[in-house]
Amino acid sequence: MLANSKAFSGFAVDDLDKARAFYADTLGLKVEPTEGAPLMTLHLAGDRPTLIYAKPDHTPADYTILNFPVDDIDAAVEALTARGVTFERYEGMPQDDKGVMRDQGPPIAWFKDPAGNVLSVLEQ
Repeated sequence: MLANSKAFSGFAVDDLDKARAFYADTLGLKVEPTEGAPLMTLHLAGDRPTLIYAKPDHTPADYTILNFPVDDIDAAVEALTARGVTFERYEGMPQDDKGVMRDQGPPIAWFKDPAGNVLSVLEQ
């Protein structure tokens, strides 16, 4: 029944204006507001739209909601840091001084959006 459905994912934020600025201006992604509704669509590569909606009692996801594969994690971390992104450090995780964990799977670094949701860049 759902095998051919064009499913999409979504997540909540507490402030759509801050989210739009972060995803569009800081990350450089295409964001489309939905007129008359407290939501917007994040257009990701591979024709993967993601719905971002306002939720007044929002609780940030404490797990990774979006992963951005990159060719060069060091270049991605440096570019995002230059745009004001702060990378998370997790106790017990073997991360280097940039916040990149290189020893357990592909190199990965985590950061948060303004609502506190966890995102990552990881090297392919």
